[in-house]
Amino acid sequence: MEQIELRALEQQCIQDEPPACTCSCPLHIDVRTIAREIARGDFTAARRALCQTLPFPGVICRICEQPCQEHCKRSEVGDSINIRALEQACLSYGEPVLGKPRLLPKRQKRVAIVGGGLSGLTAAYDLGRKGYTVTVFETTEHLGGSLWQYNRAELPTEIIHNDLAVVEALGIAIQYTTTIGQHISLAELLHTHDAIYLATGAQSEIPLDAEHNQNGAGTIDPITYATGTEKLFAGGGLLRRGNRSPISSIADGRRAAISIDRYLQHVSLTASRDGEGPYRTRLYTNVEGIAPLPAVPVGLAGYSRQEAIDEAQRCLQCQCLECVKVCPFLEQYGRYPRKYIREIYNNLSIVSGERKANQMINSCSLCGLCAEVCPHNLSMGAVCKSARQSMVTQRRMPPSAHDFALRDMQFSASDAFALARNQPGTSTSAYLFFPGCQLSASASEHTAHVYADLCQRLGPGVGLMLRCCGAPADWAGRPDLFAANQAELLRDYQQLGAPQVIVACSSCYQMFKANMPQLPLISLWQLYDRIGLPEGATPGAGTVAIHDPCSTRYEPDIQQSVRRIVQKLGYTIDELPLSRERTECCSYGGLMWLANRSIAQKVVERRIQASPRDYLTYCAMCRDFFAARGKRTLHLLDIIFNSPERADQLGPGYSQRHEQRARLKRKLLNEVWGERMPDQASYTTIHLILSTELRALLEERLILIEDLQKVIAYAERTGAKLRNQATDHWLAYYKPTSVTYWVEYGQQGDRFIVYNAYSHRMEIVEDSQP
Repeated sequence: MEQIELRALEQQCIQDEPPACTCSCPLHIDVRTIAREIARGDFTAARRALCQTLPFPGVICRICEQPCQEHCKRSEVGDSINIRALEQACLSYGEPVLGKPRLLPKRQKRVAIVGGGLSGLTAAYDLGRKGYTVTVFETTEHLGGSLWQYNRAELPTEIIHNDLAVVEALGIAIQYTTTIGQHISLAELLHTHDAIYLATGAQSEIPLDAEHNQNGAGTIDPITYATGTEKLFAGGGLLRRGNRSPISSIADGRRAAISIDRYLQHVSLTASRDGEGPYRTRLYTNVEGIAPLPAVPVGLAGYSRQEAIDEAQRCLQCQCLECVKVCPFLEQYGRYPRKYIREIYNNLSIVSGERKANQMINSCSLCGLCAEVCPHNLSMGAVCKSARQSMVTQRRMPPSAHDFALRDMQFSASDAFALARNQPGTSTSAYLFFPGCQLSASASEHTAHVYADLCQRLGPGVGLMLRCCGAPADWAGRPDLFAANQAELLRDYQQLGAPQVIVACSSCYQMFKANMPQLPLISLWQLYDRIGLPEGATPGAGTVAIHDPCSTRYEPDIQQSVRRIVQKLGYTIDELPLSRERTECCSYGGLMWLANRSIAQKVVERRIQASPRDYLTYCAMCRDFFAARGKRTLHLLDIIFNSPERADQLGPGYSQRHEQRARLKRKLLNEVWGERMPDQASYTTIHLILSTELRALLEERLILIEDLQKVIAYAERTGAKLRNQATDHWLAYYKPTSVTYWVEYGQQGDRFIVYNAYSHRMEIVEDSQP
């Protein structure tokens, strides 16, 4: 991942964007934090958050016109938050910050501020804190400008004096009763100071002499507040005539201070200033399901402590997190996409040392739900998949991370299962049934019935291909293995006459659609919806909740075909809260179930708890994963072929899945083509005795029966085994690919009793030293 790609991806995540209340405030006051701290009863922390941004909080929280309240998200479900009253409460009940303001080291630059109103004083405050020597020139005998025009009941004199005292506390010099152009000329100020800010208010004119007018000093840049005269900046009422609000005046002073600071440091006045002043936030906050609440009434004396807490608790604490809300994977690590992306980038950039994000990268199901719910279509699945490919390229992918699934794919591409045949009596195919390896493993009898039905109704000319589509290699970040699988598949496909492909598995459908667009595809469910159901399909009864496989997220035609078939068979459909384009993953996708079992279990549990109804799906792995957790689940073929009893049946174990694929091939070769399977590998003749408890342990450890057979066959053939004299058990190991398997066994006649088995990634190195 390059830096430019990183930045673009980070920009898509809006979780760090400020809420609408903050963006609509010219000073960007952190209303969300203020409300959160008050809601917790911590008024001092709320006051600290307010004063961090606002130089004169006591004044502003009494006279601000509250542009933030107009944009408060809570107004969509009830009344807006009374932000100004909450600000008053945090000043009333929060402890003030003691001591002098923290200042930067002194700088050898002098700045003149003309005008002691809110705009000028804010500029003086900000520049004084940055270490500049600042002098304020005020025409009257006191600071504050238009503040003295407010009703004293609304804005008491004491509040004004207390707030403005901070200016002199910063060491800022004040020259009262000094009018520029009368007591001192602008030219003199320009000569004696390094920068000047004119903040004399809307009633004054810029006092420029003829020389300065000729230089265009009357023009004020609306972004930087720079004038045509070197050193001279102007804002406030001079920039925008008419009534100026207090909060806007303070914002003008802050913008001017930023420009002057940049000018004196000889950096760009215009770069990266889009975020100054009010702007529209990109943050999305979903208010669906939030109860509307009225504002807490505020009395003449303001809120009491409890009233302020009650009002603050109405704040929605605006944030997006739409993807985190629907994804246990994103929720598990306690962060959100922008931070995940940065963590993944850093993980890929490590040259030496521990890569702590490896498991996180491999734990994503790649299902795409995050992109669907994201307002900006950010896909963590695409990021994780790309990261996996990078890890493989960098030789940083843990060897056994996806070994089990890749070996399963290898089995499906081997002679034990792979098959590509035209219908008997034909030399080419108009149609090709591709059931996929997992349907063949889970419900091999249904697979055989579908092929027989298609041959009867569409034939002659219906071919059959048994193998894996390559999804495990694609999910594992192995484009090399995926390309090799594709090449073999396309070779066989062309030899069958390039027919239309009838696909029963949703994952296969997506693999073909995305990577082999030259294949004419149709889903088995679309076909059955079009030509009718197989003979003998009888209507059932009841209500089912349809789980759409995540690989059909953007296949509305397939989704609708399934629903029509279900209704034709007499069932009522109860839609899940998240279905169709917002369906959830079963945890099989992306090999999550291999990389992180704890998250995978959360994913499955979350999905099966979405409805008390029996589930119906059209993905074999979804059905088996749900059934394994005790959820009554049917595959669509179960109701088509009248097998409702499968709702309570567990799916086959991992070893059984291999056996059922091989058995399906043998059955079809024998019954359809009149052929026999080639001789099996020698290790398959090893007969094992396994307890029920050990079989369960093997499932948990992802160890197949054939793995045990290979270890024992190797040990018996080579003698590479250790004998425990106390138990008379043998211990042997074998490493067929990336994983080493250990088996503890004994012999009983011509059969072998297996006592234990485990696997790891340890390398066994022979010691050449005597």
